[in-house]
Amino acid sequence: MTDQPEHDTDLSNESTAAEMETPPAGTEEYFGAAYPAAQRYAEHLATTGTEWGLIGPREVDRLWTRHILNCAVVAEHINENDVVGDVGSGAGLPGIPIALMRPEAKIVLIEPMERRVEWLNMVVDDLGLKNVRIVRARVEELVDEEMFTVITARAVKAMTTLIEWTREVISPGGRILALKGASVEGELVKAKKMIKRYRLSQPQIHVVDGGGILEVPSRVVEIVKK
Repeated sequence: MTDQPEHDTDLSNESTAAEMETPPAGTEEYFGAAYPAAQRYAEHLATTGTEWGLIGPREVDRLWTRHILNCAVVAEHINENDVVGDVGSGAGLPGIPIALMRPEAKIVLIEPMERRVEWLNMVVDDLGLKNVRIVRARVEELVDEEMFTVITARAVKAMTTLIEWTREVISPGGRILALKGASVEGELVKAKKMIKRYRLSQPQIHVVDGGGILEVPSRVVEIVKK
């Protein structure tokens, strides 16, 4: 790539890493054996992630609560035999935290931008995540090529668009698990006719705090393909 500067991957940017948020109490127990890899991932986000433009510099002091743990709690709704397609993965959110929490599940990070795919490859290799595969594509381009039991997405379009993009790559009985903000109820009202047309289940909104580890719980919208 002509517009991508060379970067040292040894995470030696101590000043940036020093600004990183301290993990909330209970984080190590929550991740268990995956905690060292989660720490390493946080360091990547704080250093190479900001250098490469995947994470804003102002996010460094809230990486754990706003990003890593906010996404890791989605794994509470992931089964070990799931094949998860993480749409518009970007910095690997929520796909990488899910992969750390569910090492038996298969996680596919779907990202169309070359710069982001390059970063994801570097980080996944460094973390040694054997259950993660990276696909450079838009999810709607994967019809007839991929099939998922779960689709995840964070800050990726409105629910109507997400449903339209993903409905043909979700297996029967598969689910959408979308991380959404407080405005999700309005999105679901707009998606009501589409949900009925495509024979999807009525949405459920799960409020997940990781057993109290998050002061501000994550909101996960679940829709099942009948």
